[in-house]
Amino acid sequence: MAVVPLRPCRASVRLLPLLCGGARSKGASLSPGVPGRLTQRRYKKDVLPSPEEPIPSVSITEIRQYLRAQGIPFHDGYSCLHTPSLFITGQEAQHQPLSATSAPYTLFIDKTTGSFLCTATLAEGTWQDFQANVELRHRGVPFPSSGEPEEDTRQAREDARCIWDRALPLWELLDEDETHITKAMFGISVVTDATLKRFGVRYLRTAKSLVFPWFSPRDASLKGLKLVGVENQGDTIAYVEQTLPRPGSYRNLFGLPLISRRDTEVVLTGRELDAVALYQATGVPSLSLPRGPTSLPPALLPYLEQFKRITLWLGEDLRSWEAAKLFARKLNLKRCSLVRPGDQQPRPLEALNRGLNLTKILRAALPAGHKSIISFRQLREEVFGELVNVEQVAGVKWARFPELNKLLKGHRKGELTVFTGPTGSGKTTFISEYALDLCVQGVCTLWGSFEISNVRLAKIMLTQFAARRLEEQLEQYDEWADRFEDLPLYFMTFHGQQNIKTVIDTMQHAVYMYDITHVVIDNLQFMMGHDQLSVDRLAAQDYIVGAFRKFATDNTCHITLVIHPRKEDDEKELQTASIFGSAKASQEADNVLILQDRKLVTGPGKRYLQVSKNRFDGDVGVFPLEFSKASLTFSSAGKSKVRLKKMREEKAPLSKKAPAGSTGSSKKP
Repeated sequence: MAVVPLRPCRASVRLLPLLCGGARSKGASLSPGVPGRLTQRRYKKDVLPSPEEPIPSVSITEIRQYLRAQGIPFHDGYSCLHTPSLFITGQEAQHQPLSATSAPYTLFIDKTTGSFLCTATLAEGTWQDFQANVELRHRGVPFPSSGEPEEDTRQAREDARCIWDRALPLWELLDEDETHITKAMFGISVVTDATLKRFGVRYLRTAKSLVFPWFSPRDASLKGLKLVGVENQGDTIAYVEQTLPRPGSYRNLFGLPLISRRDTEVVLTGRELDAVALYQATGVPSLSLPRGPTSLPPALLPYLEQFKRITLWLGEDLRSWEAAKLFARKLNLKRCSLVRPGDQQPRPLEALNRGLNLTKILRAALPAGHKSIISFRQLREEVFGELVNVEQVAGVKWARFPELNKLLKGHRKGELTVFTGPTGSGKTTFISEYALDLCVQGVCTLWGSFEISNVRLAKIMLTQFAARRLEEQLEQYDEWADRFEDLPLYFMTFHGQQNIKTVIDTMQHAVYMYDITHVVIDNLQFMMGHDQLSVDRLAAQDYIVGAFRKFATDNTCHITLVIHPRKEDDEKELQTASIFGSAKASQEADNVLILQDRKLVTGPGKRYLQVSKNRFDGDVGVFPLEFSKASLTFSSAGKSKVRLKKMREEKAPLSKKAPAGSTGSSKKP
C-alpha cells in the first residue's frame, strides 16, 4: 500500500473538545466561530522586522570579540558557539566571572544570528538580550524571572495532558485483535511493543490516532504532543497530523530524551514512526523533526551540537532530498551525510516493512559536502534520480490552476519568475492566490508587499483561503483565521520604496530562520527608490534583477518578481518586451507570466494568463481566468474547458506557425 506525505489537519481545533471528552478549563473556547485561540505563538514569526526596526545584524567575528572582551570562555561548535551558562543559580555564582566558575557549557550562541539558548534553563533570546544579561551580571543585578507561561500556552499544556492521560499504550488495549488491526492500519505491524514503549507511543481510541509526546529536556514535563491519524484515499493512505501547541510553537525533536551525552552519531528523520523503525532496525540514535522536511528551526540546533556525524533520511521523494541538502547547510556540511531517495532506499518505516537492510543504507549515505570540481561519476545517480522521478523534478503542482501545471509543469526551487500585467488588471490579487495555493501545500512563503499594506494583503489571502466573504459571516472568522495562521506564511513589514540591500538581508534572514523556499516581491519598481535618483534607472533595475537572480540560485529559493509594464497602447496585448526596463529581466527569468486583460470571444473584459517563457521545457501558451468577486479568486471554473477551446481556436490564426486545431500551447525551440 502506497503512502502519501503528511499534511496538517485543518480540523484540530474542532476535534480537541471531542478528544478531551468535552472537558475544558474555564475561560477557553475552541468551538468554531467562538472567540478564543488554542495557543499563542511566543514570537510573532509571521512578521519580519520593519525598516524602522532593522534586523540587528552581527557577525561571528563580532561575537567572538565581544566574548573575549567580557572574559567569557567559549569554544567553537558546528553551528553555535558554546559558553558557560549565565543563568546559573545562586547569588555568589552570579558575582563570579564566568572564567572562574565551573558552570557547564550549556549556553549556545547561533553563529549566524547571535540568538542564544541555554539548554539547562531553557532561557533564550536575541544577541542583544545576551549582551543585556552580561551587563546585569557585571552589575550584580539578579536576572529577571521568566515568569509563568502565557495563558494560552498553559491551556495548551493542559489540553495535551488531558489527551495524554486518555491515551493508552498499544499493548495495553483490551482486545488483542484491535491491537493488530491498529498496527496494520499505521503500517507498524513489525514494530515491537518494546520499541513503542521505549519511545512512549500511545493510541487514542476516540480519534483513532497515535500520540507522540513532547517532553521538556529540562525536567521531563509534558510540553505538548502530536496526534497522527490515517485517511484512506483509494489504494493509498494519507497521514494526518495535528499538534499541541500549534505548529508554529511545536518544536519537538521526538526521541531527544533517549539521547545519551556519549552519543556522537544521530539520524534525523521526517516522521516519528520513521525514527522508531530506524532505531529498532539499527540501534542508532534517531530523532524526528517536528515539521518533517518543511522546516528545521534554528532553535533546535543547540540540541544537535554534540553529534560528530548527522545522517539526514527525511523521506522518499525529491522534495525531502532537496530539504535535506538545505538543512545540511545549517548543521555544517562537514558532519552531514544524506540518504538519497530511491526504490531500494525508501523511508525507514517502509524499508523495515520490506525487510531491507537499514544499516547498509545508512553506510551508503552520501557526504553533504563536495569538492568544487566533480566528474559525471559523482552526478550519475542524481541524474538517474531525476530521470526516474520526472513529475517530482517538475516541482510542486498548483491545485487551483491545473492549466498552469500543463505549461510550467510545476513550481521549482532556485528559479526566478517575472510576472507583469496592465495596471488595475488584478496582478496582486492573482499572485496572492498563486502563492497561497503553494503555501497550503507546505511551500514556506515570504511576502514582500511594498505597494499595499500587509493587513490588506492578509485580508485578500484569507478571503481566498476561505473562498467566501467573511465580512458577511463574522462568526466564522476565528475558525478560518486559526487555520490560516498555521500556514508557513510570513510577511516583510516594508512599505513603499526600499533599499535593495535591506530587502536582500531580510530575505537571507528569513531563509535561515524559517526555511523559506518561495519569495514574492510586489513589485520591483519600489526597489528603485531614492537611492537610484542619481544613476541610470535602467542600470539600477538590471542590478536589482541580477541580485534577485543570484539570491534564488545561491539559496535554492524561488523568487516571484512583479514588474509593471511599459506605457503602451491599451488596444495592444502585452508581450515579453512590454516589461518595464531593459531586456535583462526577461533574460534572467526562468519563467515569464503575463496577466492579459483584453476582449476575448467570450465577452468583454475577460482576463487570461499567458506563459511567454518557460526555461524548464519550453512549453508556452495561454489559458483563461474567471474572476470571482465574492472569493477574490481567479481559479478555473467549471466552464474553463469550453472557454479554453474557444480561446485556442481564436488564438491559432494569430500565430503563423500554429496549425489549425492547435492546442493553445507551443514548444519553443
